[in-house]
Amino acid sequence: METNRQKKIGALLQNDLVDILQGEVRKNGMTNLIISVSKVNVTSDLSIAKVFLSVFPSEKSGEILVAVKSNAPMIKHDLAQRVKNQLRKVPNLIFFVDDSLDYIDNIDKALKGKENPVQNPELLEKRKKS
Repeated sequence: METNRQKKIGALLQNDLVDILQGEVRKNGMTNLIISVSKVNVTSDLSIAKVFLSVFPSEKSGEILVAVKSNAPMIKHDLAQRVKNQLRKVPNLIFFVDDSLDYIDNIDKALKGKENPVQNPELLEKRKKS
């Protein structure tokens, strides 16, 4: 369970990371791309922060994750400049893609009946558990 301190530091990092990442997107002139930080989990010793990114459109999430991971030292440096008065040491950042929006969309489609397995029996194969 996360302590209040972990939650506060996670929220602080989340806000600053959003500014950094969206600033880079604007600086590089990328259009039709939205990157948001959906959650930041900080370990109890405050040494590691797991950063979950939501990318829209989701087809670009793989290449964006690779780009963000390759620029992680620069992102950490920018983050350190922003939080130097709140934190002594900035946690190491580990980036992940948050695909929960796609998961929710798939559930929504299934509930609305757009993917009806009765009308299309081929969909049953996709739904079977491995």
